[in-house]
Formats: sequence, C-alpha cells, structure tokens
Amino acid sequence: MAESDDKLKLAVGDEEIDLSVIDGIVERLGRDARATIPILQAIQGQFRYLPREALERVCEITDITPAEVSGVSTFYTQFRHRPVGKHLVKVCHGTACHVVGALQITNAIRRHLDITDEEEDTDAEKLFTVEKVPCLGCCSLAPCMLIDDVTYGRLTPNSAVKVITRIARESEG
Repeated sequence: MAESDDKLKLAVGDEEIDLSVIDGIVERLGRDARATIPILQAIQGQFRYLPREALERVCEITDITPAEVSGVSTFYTQFRHRPVGKHLVKVCHGTACHVVGALQITNAIRRHLDITDEEEDTDAEKLFTVEKVPCLGCCSLAPCMLIDDVTYGRLTPNSAVKVITRIARESEG
C-alpha cells in the first residue's frame, strides 16, 4: 500500500482500489454495526463488487467486525465478492420463466461464453457476468433476461445467444 496525493491506493489485479473512497463512505454513513448494509451497498455501488481490501479497510476504521462484514455480505445475495464483467446478464428463473426454459437459456449463454466451471459466472474476457435471478417481474415476457438496464423477452436459447453476440460485437467497436 502506497500513499500518493493524500490517497491510499491499493493495486488489485488490473484494478486500483482507492481506499480513500472507503474512508469517505464510512464518514458519510457511520462507523457502527447499524451502518454495515449501507456501507456494503455503497462500496458495491462504487466498485461493482466488494473488494477484500475495501472490506478490510471498513473493519480497520469502524466498529464493524470482520465477522459482521462477512456474515452480512455472504447472507444477502445482492452482494458480490468477485469482480463482474462489463455487462451484467440476469436471467430470470422465476416460476413463469423456469417453466418455459430459463435453465436452457442460462446454459446456452454459459456455453457460448465458455463459462464451464460451476463456481464461475464471468467469461474469460471479463465482458459478461451471467447470474440467475429469482424474478425480473415481467412474467408476460417469459423467458426473459436483463442485460445492464435492457430487458429481453420471449427468448429461446438461440435468440439469447444472438443478443450476447450482438452486444459483444458492439463492445469491440
């Protein structure tokens, strides 16, 4: 960890984590256990996941224990502990979508992106992260998925892969 321009920064993989951002979040939201969820939400809002180094910083400068951070951040499915791809693909697995093929759509997308490890959800290029979600609230479009802020409905495995292919192509140019 090195100090530069009065900011604590830490290099993590290809990403640099500015720990002064964590200090600002804590200053704004509080230092006791009641602030745990808002702090975690703010960190994830900033980095799109919860970097380990950021969580450690929270524990260093607050009254929140590592056990509390771990317990909360692993209990709630909204929190991610791994970096996400440029595009977040949420495939609905609610009842209506499940009945008409959500699993086949998820599997087709994962195959297309060569995400074979069950523990992984992001492709090697870190362009797409694919996750199953309990419901997107648009059952009349079943099966459906949300990519970033755009909903795609009445999907087939083939049409879902075509959407992914188009977005990947647009991301290149």
